[in-house]
Amino acid sequence: MKVLITILIVAGFVWSLNSCNSGKTDTPAATTAAPSKDSLIKRGNYLVTTIGCNDCHSPKKMGPQGPFVDSARMLSGSPAGAPPPVASAEDVKNHQIVFSGDLTAVVGPWGTSFSANITSDATGIGNWTLDQFKNALRNGKYMGLKEERTLLPPMPWDELGKLNDADMEAIFTYLKSTKPVKNVVPAYMPPGK
Repeated sequence: MKVLITILIVAGFVWSLNSCNSGKTDTPAATTAAPSKDSLIKRGNYLVTTIGCNDCHSPKKMGPQGPFVDSARMLSGSPAGAPPPVASAEDVKNHQIVFSGDLTAVVGPWGTSFSANITSDATGIGNWTLDQFKNALRNGKYMGLKEERTLLPPMPWDELGKLNDADMEAIFTYLKSTKPVKNVVPAYMPPGK
């Protein structure tokens, strides 16, 4: 019985300490400050690099070890005027995919898709809003616009859409800070074109 009384006394004491008003307010104790633009750019650069955005969105040059990113055109998408990849009738029949030599365009059962310019240029995402960017990745909408078509393979928007808001904002902030590269990417070509 003494143990029960001791527990009740201690619990009552703790409760009374917590319920005393010692200058506390109903506002949250600590809110985290918004990250700085520099920290967002640094995080975004890290994510773009590790997620592999350059794999498809950056034209390549050929070197002794194979293709490498053309730093002058980094993240500028499939080059305007470059010939699209060509798939044979057998490839199409067998639902094969064929990439361009620089990996920025691909032919598949859906037609021919070209990787987007995601630099800060107006021909890229220079005029986009964060909401458009999120809509493109979360809902797979071309240019992030509700009424547009769905993004085409091999863009993994359904997987990238699982990124949290903070990471999406970091990626967007980084991309908006990149060197603008003017490049109007070729338009999607339906199958058989």
